[in-house]
Amino acid sequence: MRHTTLGALDVGRIGLGAMSMSGYYGKEDLDDDQAIRTIHRALDLGVTLIDTAEAYGPYVNEELVGRAVKSRRDEAVLATKFGLISHASGERSLDSSPANIRTAVEGSLNRLGTDYIDLYYQHRVDPKTPAEEVAGTLAELVAEGKIRHYGLSEAGAETIRRAHAVHPVTAVQSEYSLWTRDQEPTVLPLLRELGIGFVAYSPLGRGFLTGQIRSREDFGGEGDARSTNPRFSDENFEHNLRLVDQVKAIAAQAGATPGQVALAWLLTRGEHIAPIPGTRRVSRLEENVAADAVELTPGQIETLTAVTQPAGDHHPEAQMRQLER
Repeated sequence: MRHTTLGALDVGRIGLGAMSMSGYYGKEDLDDDQAIRTIHRALDLGVTLIDTAEAYGPYVNEELVGRAVKSRRDEAVLATKFGLISHASGERSLDSSPANIRTAVEGSLNRLGTDYIDLYYQHRVDPKTPAEEVAGTLAELVAEGKIRHYGLSEAGAETIRRAHAVHPVTAVQSEYSLWTRDQEPTVLPLLRELGIGFVAYSPLGRGFLTGQIRSREDFGGEGDARSTNPRFSDENFEHNLRLVDQVKAIAAQAGATPGQVALAWLLTRGEHIAPIPGTRRVSRLEENVAADAVELTPGQIETLTAVTQPAGDHHPEAQMRQLER
């Protein structure tokens, strides 16, 4: 696999998001042994960036990833996140206070079974804690060797600039794909200016861009968060299938799957962009990783860039309010 850099951090060009291994897209097919096999196969194929968070589960996803990489720690670039759980109260709420960050990092280190975290993200911007204070605390953790790099997730341009002025931001992680393009006008140009990498989560539109979801009955059963996502609502679903069908047409031309084409397009958007498609299964992982070898023509890239844009927000209303836009 080709590599890229996020700031000064070297990673494989395609990473692996572990969130779905502990639910979120339904409880069907949850199998820790299968998930560990998938993570091991990812490492075999040259994937290095493995993404998790204390909030996934909560906690159990970090534990799963920790078990998977225990004997192969030096092959993995572990990324995890803090700030969606307030440890003083035990509640799920925004909290990036210095005390909460320090409690969170110790928990993540323990669950991951490691003495350092490669990339530690603020999961969502906390309006109660200034960006400078967050960056200062993370700079202390870098100096102490508990984390090696830090990043921000779903942060806006002003927050990124303020944090970066205190201590260099390595990466910004936000949703980005053929059907979520709101990072393009402001954030991506800023990251290029400052030398910050970009990690794209949900690069396959929560599975929609694979072409495998043709109706709401194709969701993963009980607990699948897509059932409350506006883009998958009854009123928006059929419109959004038009985008998928346009991707499928390019995939037929390219001799690739729709998911591979969606990932290959992302890899054309900048040298320092690393998508982290999530999956529980080895077969899907292998398909995703093979996107690194898909070469799109300039005409195909132009057609994909102009595809029909989706109807509906990409998160429910409460989650949209946590994104800096």
